[in-house]
Amino acid sequence: MSDPILVIDEGTTSTRAILFAPDGRELGVAQRDLTQHYPGPGLVEHDAAEIWERSLACAQAMVAHAGGAGRIAAIGITNQRETIVFWDAASGEPLAPAIVWQDRRTGDRCAELRAAGHEDAVQAKTGLLLDPYFSATKIGWALDRWPQLRAAGDRLRCGTVESYLLYRLTGGMHASDATNASRTALMDIHTGDWDEGLCDLFGVPRAILPEIVDCSGAIARTDPALFGAAIPICGMAGDQQAATIGQGCLDPGQVKATFGTGAFVLAATGDAAPRSQHRLLTTVLVQQGGQRRYALEGSVFVAGSLFQWLRDGLGLIASADDSEALARSVADNGGAVVVPALSGLGAPHWQPDALAAITGLSFATGKAHVVRAALEAMAHQMRDLQSAFAGDGAQWAELRIDGGMVRNDWLAQDLGDILDIPVERPLYVETTAIGAAMLAATGAGLHRDLATAAKVMRGDVERFASRMDAVTRQRRLAQWNAALAKVLAQ
Repeated sequence: MSDPILVIDEGTTSTRAILFAPDGRELGVAQRDLTQHYPGPGLVEHDAAEIWERSLACAQAMVAHAGGAGRIAAIGITNQRETIVFWDAASGEPLAPAIVWQDRRTGDRCAELRAAGHEDAVQAKTGLLLDPYFSATKIGWALDRWPQLRAAGDRLRCGTVESYLLYRLTGGMHASDATNASRTALMDIHTGDWDEGLCDLFGVPRAILPEIVDCSGAIARTDPALFGAAIPICGMAGDQQAATIGQGCLDPGQVKATFGTGAFVLAATGDAAPRSQHRLLTTVLVQQGGQRRYALEGSVFVAGSLFQWLRDGLGLIASADDSEALARSVADNGGAVVVPALSGLGAPHWQPDALAAITGLSFATGKAHVVRAALEAMAHQMRDLQSAFAGDGAQWAELRIDGGMVRNDWLAQDLGDILDIPVERPLYVETTAIGAAMLAATGAGLHRDLATAAKVMRGDVERFASRMDAVTRQRRLAQWNAALAKVLAQ
């Protein structure tokens, strides 16, 4: 058997290093939690030094587990997208907090740009809408308000998380893969390069941005001092693109949904970069040999983070795993509906200032009803996206799901019931990491192409067919639509 692939999977709430065999078997994992910082309402930050130190520690543990750097065939990196890091080129040390993708501080700036008529031009070039979610307004905000960034002068570097990890891993290579670059609102997704007009619009000097590179191939080699010898870095992609690849959704019409901190649906569109008429996003799915393949995307901001809030904020559950038993303990939601707009509403509504709501409460409502309603909100948000994708001509014949949340069988079945299509779940649900492994394995020559890697590495699946009658489905959807309308009208 060939040497294993090491994946660094840097997420929003934790960072992991995972060893994979070339056939997709997991050989080992090290994981460390990341601290979430909330300095004010709508503000979410990370300590980039913590991200680096904990990612490196996990990677070093897995290199040792493999028997040393010489035993690692290649490294793949996948990461939380849109989160932006600022660092010193000389030391590699961060110069400011990392502004996380969930952060809403630039909502007013986005509204100003939208009112000035810029959204159509931004969407035409980037496939994105004007929303605080994306990196560009975060960068402009920070450059205006954090004097240490301007003071750094020519030493200032800026990039998404994978570019920061790459810089530290290599001792100075400043590059970003095309999938992450496509989420900044600064890259023209048709040319594959930073756009001068967009940089000017958002107040971002192009000189601080990384070079845009392929997602797979001989990207770089690590600093030998980190692991005892240099290891090739052969794959990089944002987490949702990596999950799409890990699900084998490479051809037009194939659709996946990942349920993590948020929930993200991507439908492959091939070489075409469609422009959505229903407030979906167009994004780069993968770039190899300078050639890009695209996807339509729907982004839901709150999924797993809702259950963290139910646990830590409200104390309704002791762990996320409690939600399945509670949902099964009651016959229905008892009239309760949860609209989880804790970080605003994403696609297809794009209301950054929307506030979450729990409606339909009475003295008969218990915590099991509220927790069940929170789980039901996952399927309802997917149904809204299903309608938007259909409006753009991207019908869902089936949905491939992944992420830690979908280990919950009740949730998987509810998705099938509400969407009224087959739902497919791989036995190994961490497809973000396996997708990064596929990119690295292909880039290192262990597999001929991504299609071959997906066939070999994806593994077995389970299927959930709809069992819900049409009357029950319509009653659920009517409850959701009524509660959602109240939130949108705030």
